Amino acid sequence: MNRTTLQREVRLSGVGLFTAEPATLIIAPNMGIDTIHTGIVFQIGDQLISATIANLSDIPVHPAFRSIKPRCTSVGNTSASVATVEHLLSALAGLGITDATIKIRSERPHTEIPILDGSALDFVNAIHAVGVVPLDTDVEPITIAQPIRIEDGESSITVEPADTPIYSYTLDYTQHDHTSPIPAATVAWTGDRTDYIELVAPARTFCLDSEADAMHSAGLFTHLNPKDMLVIGDAGPIDNAYRLDDECARHKLLDLIGDLSLVGRPLCARITAIKSGHALAHRAAAAIIEQLN
Repeated sequence: MNRTTLQREVRLSGVGLFTAEPATLIIAPNMGIDTIHTGIVFQIGDQLISATIANLSDIPVHPAFRSIKPRCTSVGNTSASVATVEHLLSALAGLGITDATIKIRSERPHTEIPILDGSALDFVNAIHAVGVVPLDTDVEPITIAQPIRIEDGESSITVEPADTPIYSYTLDYTQHDHTSPIPAATVAWTGDRTDYIELVAPARTFCLDSEADAMHSAGLFTHLNPKDMLVIGDAGPIDNAYRLDDECARHKLLDLIGDLSLVGRPLCARITAIKSGHALAHRAAAAIIEQLN
């Protein structure tokens, strides 16, 4: 497939979901250097950081994450890092963009992508407005020789050989005889750009009311209220409404697409994720790269 990039740069500004700090990002064309294309690259000050699993960062975006699993994806090094990259990376993958330079303007070297409305839609709309152009070289998608399965309790991600990309996510918050205000659902994406724009990109990040209370107690989300963020109570969204059927499952699918884009090239495989999160997706991306080597 053709390598692609943006026709011209776009700029978006906002505050981080976890840091509550302002940041501006410029998504710019990446035409390569001397015909060598470099993929998706973050630029923070003088630091250039490729969006690959090798650059996964464990620097906590908030002190609360020193003791719990990451609730976002970060890339970087000891000098600079950027958190909550998954929605932007998902938008780039969903639109088929293989090469871009993402310049971060922030007062801190360890910063965060603006959360905007909690989905990938603002990124998609901004990129769609300027257009996508082919580059002068092709990129070979990553294919899978042998099935890969990553498990953690009831959660799993299976990656299998396929002729086309097929991403499937099953969300199920019920356990044993307990019920959940979020109904169980399975959603899928097969690599179609229009389907991504209409059925994946608008899906917003979410949490249960009980999770939001716990996060508030840990000092998180104090700058947000349920109108800004999809918070699910016993009767459904609080001071809000779903945009899409199965929006919560679709957002998990959005995250999965973004996290697995850290393999560094388009992925042609059948991915079946069940009740998984960022940590499991990071392990799956690392396992894919390990199989290639």
